[in-house]
Amino acid sequence: MMSDAIKNARGVERVLRAMDTSDGAGVSLKRSIGTPQLDMLDPFLMLDSLSTDKPDDYIAGFPEHPHRGFETVTYMVEGAMRHQDSMGNEGVLRSGGAQWMTAGSGIVHSETPEQENGLMQGFQLWINLPAKDKMIDPRYQNMEPNELAEFAPADGAQLRLLAGSMYGQTGPINGISTNPVFVDVMLDVDAEVSVPLPEGHTAVVYVFIGDAIVAGKDVPTHHLAILKDGDGVTLKGGAQGGRMLVIAARPIHEQVVRYGPFVMSSKQELMQAFDDYQNGNFVRKKAS
Repeated sequence: MMSDAIKNARGVERVLRAMDTSDGAGVSLKRSIGTPQLDMLDPFLMLDSLSTDKPDDYIAGFPEHPHRGFETVTYMVEGAMRHQDSMGNEGVLRSGGAQWMTAGSGIVHSETPEQENGLMQGFQLWINLPAKDKMIDPRYQNMEPNELAEFAPADGAQLRLLAGSMYGQTGPINGISTNPVFVDVMLDVDAEVSVPLPEGHTAVVYVFIGDAIVAGKDVPTHHLAILKDGDGVTLKGGAQGGRMLVIAARPIHEQVVRYGPFVMSSKQELMQAFDDYQNGNFVRKKAS
């Protein structure tokens, strides 16, 4: 097991401001990975942040659409979203809950708000799959809010762990080829915490409430800090305190050929994905 003591602290390589965009049926988002300034960050393909109390920004949701060749992670901070997919999975993602969907060979799903007003705040992360895993059977892991490991390793620091292990805690997500770490970090003003991360993993910090000092560098709200290599990162709450995601995963170092909801390793595989979807060859029911 990785030690929590940081011997080779990560610095900050770049800080980027998230771009305003929309997706689905007109849902307003801030995108920090998957933009002209940062197309991808191996193995991360996209990171979207949704944070609005205006129903018109989110009410239309994400109607039925396909995925193949990668994984989607949805983390709901505040609000409620209903998930339905072609494997027969259905459930409501509520404040503090998360879903990890491995699309693999192909899945069709929809995400629709279960609320008509109030704050909706959450994230969707896309993670690539290695070529050898792109056509594996789809898999869906649902985490209720009380299933996430929640702990306070330092004064004024509260952590919620979806994936990875630290401070004697392990997140509920398992069996993911890129060995991810995904943790929600809440820091009071000037509170400081060290987050251990596997060396060699691609790692980022996304600040979504308040501000933070990441490895000695100021990072404002809705900015992404790309980290250098090392075995962990030191975070400190800014003048208002801060809340941020720390996400890391093993890079794949393979060719990526993508278009819309399909992420493959060659143009031929990409064309096959379109053919299979149009011919109804994606998974349509839960395996018995």
